[in-house]
Amino acid sequence: MQRNRVAPAAAVPAPPTGRERDAWREFGARLRQWRRRAGLTQAQLGTGIGYDHTAVSKIEHGARRVTPRIADRIDDLLGAGGELSAACQRAESAELCVLDAVSPALFRPPLPGGAPFGAPPTSVPAPAPLRLPDYGLLCPLHGAEGCVVPEPGELAALHAEFCAPAALADPVAAPPLDAVTAHALTGLLAAHLRSGETGDRPGLAGAVERTLHAVLARLAAAPATQRGPLARLAAEHAHAAGALRMQDGRNATAMACYDRALTWAGLAADQATQVGTLSDMSILARLDGDPVAALGYAREIERVAPDRHWAGAMGRISRARAYALTGDVRATVRQVGLARAHLDHIGAEDEVDVPWLSIASMRMRVESAAAAALRDLAAATDDPRLARRALSATETALGQLGPDQLPSSRLLFIVRAADCLVCAHDPSAAVELLGPALEATGATALPALVEYELRGLRDRLTAHAPRAARRLAEPARS
Repeated sequence: MQRNRVAPAAAVPAPPTGRERDAWREFGARLRQWRRRAGLTQAQLGTGIGYDHTAVSKIEHGARRVTPRIADRIDDLLGAGGELSAACQRAESAELCVLDAVSPALFRPPLPGGAPFGAPPTSVPAPAPLRLPDYGLLCPLHGAEGCVVPEPGELAALHAEFCAPAALADPVAAPPLDAVTAHALTGLLAAHLRSGETGDRPGLAGAVERTLHAVLARLAAAPATQRGPLARLAAEHAHAAGALRMQDGRNATAMACYDRALTWAGLAADQATQVGTLSDMSILARLDGDPVAALGYAREIERVAPDRHWAGAMGRISRARAYALTGDVRATVRQVGLARAHLDHIGAEDEVDVPWLSIASMRMRVESAAAAALRDLAAATDDPRLARRALSATETALGQLGPDQLPSSRLLFIVRAADCLVCAHDPSAAVELLGPALEATGATALPALVEYELRGLRDRLTAHAPRAARRLAEPARS
């Protein structure tokens, strides 16, 4: 799943589950006492911290965590003298103790064997971010507080030290994950992802997996207080490795990476990575022609993040893509409508859940997927009306992108728009739209998803407009 680089004011972890729930209930009970003592309603307290009254209610009932930064703000607002901050720390410690009992089997890398071959990189592959969050990645220690990323030279040196053979050989003796190193590893991962988006992908997946092996070596030997941040790092690196493998058409390897990412994201209570991973797993199932599995992953999205409109939109639009694969027009159109309805309810509370979330980014995701689902139905039913609806959705998605933003996504949307024109029985317009875009890529290898969409378009052109198909036969790239 592509991520837009939009940073919210704060990040809210997933709802507590299991043994740690009692600790958050204690925090909630203390919060309720201090709120009433201050004479504030839930709505008034929510206004003071940027939440609505329903979020405050969930916190007071132990159904929702808060970050230490939010706990400190509440403590100051209510004059609790540090009591609420300390209760938050106890609740977080209870969660970390859960990680202390995790089976060693969960620390296995996605693929068997040692770290990938080759020397670690000595330079940053693309301009590193100045601050976190960036490219949808949070600091594993401080969430979305706006941490500074080290300069490129220092960043590469910190990464090399973290992945040094001595640290891998004896992770118990390795120093704990400090803030500067955490910022460096996350910033470097953002630079890798940005390079992949621009098409500069050779060796990127291997570089990300090499760092992942180092993170896992530390995770297996780390004390409980370090495992949460390391599990988040592992989840984000495994998800990124899967995305890069999927761009290269290595779908089996990508699925192995996603499977492990889902496990580590669950350990870290990282909802954003869980939802993104499940969305990408649903895509892979569709590419395999397996609508049942695709629908299963889509449904799991809403189980991971219940009652969250951003996750609801992602889950419903993934369902639409799965139903379109079966040719079920009614179910597909219904799921598209439900996804759009979730968009209408996304607000500030949703935007603090995930670092890549904005109304524009979510609309782009939903409309691009809606376009693909409706295009699939138009191709299966030969219905130009569905094709025109798909074209409208594609144009909406394109309108959410800035001129220099996400070039691979822009090319994908242009291919999809041309395919919609083919399905609308207008092959000449399709060629006029797509030809210049393909010529501009030159000899650059296209991402696998773009190639997949392009093959479908060419197959349809060959069947219905062979002359137009010949005009698009590997233009300027052969």
